[in-house]
Amino acid sequence: MKNKQNNSTGQRDSLTQLQWLAVVLAVITGVLHVYAGVVEGRVPVALAGVGYAGVLVLFFLDYRRRLLYLVGIPYTAIQIPLWLVVKSEYGVVDYVDKAVQVVLILVLLYLYLNTPSGSAENTPPGAD
Repeated sequence: MKNKQNNSTGQRDSLTQLQWLAVVLAVITGVLHVYAGVVEGRVPVALAGVGYAGVLVLFFLDYRRRLLYLVGIPYTAIQIPLWLVVKSEYGVVDYVDKAVQVVLILVLLYLYLNTPSGSAENTPPGAD
């Protein structure tokens, strides 16, 4: 099914389509958060976007991906009610971002539930 290689190129090549979808969704919501944070002058919003970048670095380093899926679900989910409470006006970018986040949560949930807990993806690099 999946041929795991030790080099980083092999790790990226071995990602499933759903993992790539999660990456694309995380990039989209991360960029939208950084953009909104800068435009609106809201540092916490921009930092939320930077958080997605940090997780992607860990993901591509193949660091405990199953745990990243699990942590990503509430990290993303909490942003939806916060957005409803904090924002007074909603634009197209806001709605696109929240739609992306809902899909991201569903993809992360699927990945978490369908990644074996003892898989090689859960071991830190060099722990073999």
